[in-house]
Parts: sequence; C-alpha cells; structure tokens
Amino acid sequence: MNGSRTFRLVFIFLLFALIMPTVLASQEAFPQGTTPGTTRMNPDRDAGRIPFIDLQIRDPESSNEVAFSVQLLLLLTLLSLAPSILILTTSFLRISIVLDFVKRALSLQQVPPTQVLNGIALFLTLFIMWPTFSLVYDNAYRPLANGELTVSQAYTEAEGPIRMFMYRQMSRDTSAIATFMTIAKLDKPRTLADVPTRVLVPAYILHELTVAFKIGILLYIPFIVIDMVVASILMSMGMIMLPPVQISMPFKLILFVLVDGWGLLTQQLFNSFM
Repeated sequence: MNGSRTFRLVFIFLLFALIMPTVLASQEAFPQGTTPGTTRMNPDRDAGRIPFIDLQIRDPESSNEVAFSVQLLLLLTLLSLAPSILILTTSFLRISIVLDFVKRALSLQQVPPTQVLNGIALFLTLFIMWPTFSLVYDNAYRPLANGELTVSQAYTEAEGPIRMFMYRQMSRDTSAIATFMTIAKLDKPRTLADVPTRVLVPAYILHELTVAFKIGILLYIPFIVIDMVVASILMSMGMIMLPPVQISMPFKLILFVLVDGWGLLTQQLFNSFM
C-alpha cells in the first residue's frame, strides 16, 4: 500500500517537471502576429485626475450677496412646496377628484391608470389657470427679474391673482370662509382684503372638496341605475353567482362613449370654474 502511494507521488513529480518548462517557454514566446503585453504598471503614466470639490462658507461682503442668499433660500423653499401649492390653490384638486369618481363609477380598476388621470388633471389645470399664471408672471416674476420689485413686493403681486381666483370660486357660497374666520376668532370680513391668506386657503380646500363630491354624486347616479337594472335582471334569471358589475360594465362604457362622456366632462369642469 505504501509502495503504491510512493509510486504515484514520483509519477506526479516527474510529470510536473516535464510540463513546466514547456509552459514557461510558451509564456515567454508569444504566438506569431500577436502584440506582446505585460501586467506591470507603467511608472511614467499619469494617474487619473479626480476633480476636487470645495464648499466654502464665509460672511457676505455686500448687501447684494445677502439678498442673493435670501432669494436662493426662498427659491428652494418654494420648489419644495410647489406640489402642495399647485394641488391646494388651483383647480387641480377638483378635477383630480372628479376624474377619480368617473373611474370608480365606470367600475374600472386599472384603465385609465392613476398617472394618466393625474396628467389629464395637470394639463387641464394649466389650461384653466393660464390667465392667472399670466398675471403672476407679468406683475410679479418679470418685474422681480428686472430688479424693479423686491422679493416681498413680488410676493404680494403674485398672491393677488391667486387669491382672486380662489375667492371667485367661493363667491356664491362663503360659508367655508365664515367657518374658518370663526375658528380663527376674527371679525366678519367686509371685503376680500379682510380675509387673510391663512384663512382663504383652507376655506378654498374645503369648498373644492364639497363641490367635487357633489359632482361625483351626480356622475354616479346614471351608472348606479344601470347596475340596479342589471342586478335585477340577473336575479330574475336566477344567476345569483354571476357578479352584476361584470355584466353592467360594458353597458356603462357604451353609454359613456355614446354621450361623449370625456368631452362633456371636460367642458362642464371648465364651465364650473368660469
């Protein structure tokens, strides 16, 4: 047993001694037509350059630098609050809720996607709010960019058109304004100037939620009637296990398309803000 193991070791050693010179020779001599290479680093080669980023904080040297720092801070704050401002102080809130009501009334789960509905609401908001945005640009942003107004003056000029838009939507029903004025323990306002913005914005949100739910109820009524008719027919035929929504959804879609539902809905939403 020991002799067999010794013989194997000797055979492996001899085989290794015969193969290694051939391997070393093949590594030293490259095949014909190839480019010789090496794994050694070239000491004369410049190392890759990485840019150095330096951030310094120092005291302002002039009033212009102070004003620029304040403007930059206000701009970053405005950008962080821009989605909330867009949703809560424009027509986006009402349009997005109504579109979601339509989707639920039609018994649709995935079509159209929520991203598509939000995109439709966004562009309808831009279309409806374009005159207001134009006033803000002409009266606030452009004079501020030209150095004709200060930041506080530009804010006042930009706030005016948006406040007027929100107040026009609540001109027929000022109960929301009265509610928040009472909560804030403020005197009864005589004009729009007497209503602070911190009261006008939540009042507008409450008003928009109420109007959007009223529109949603009116949209639900014809589709509920279709659901009830289909459910009654299925019950009379003894098809208790068949979901009525599965049968009524094609009829609701046909009705919505025949009456040009998207066109009528868009037109009525636009008219509700005028």
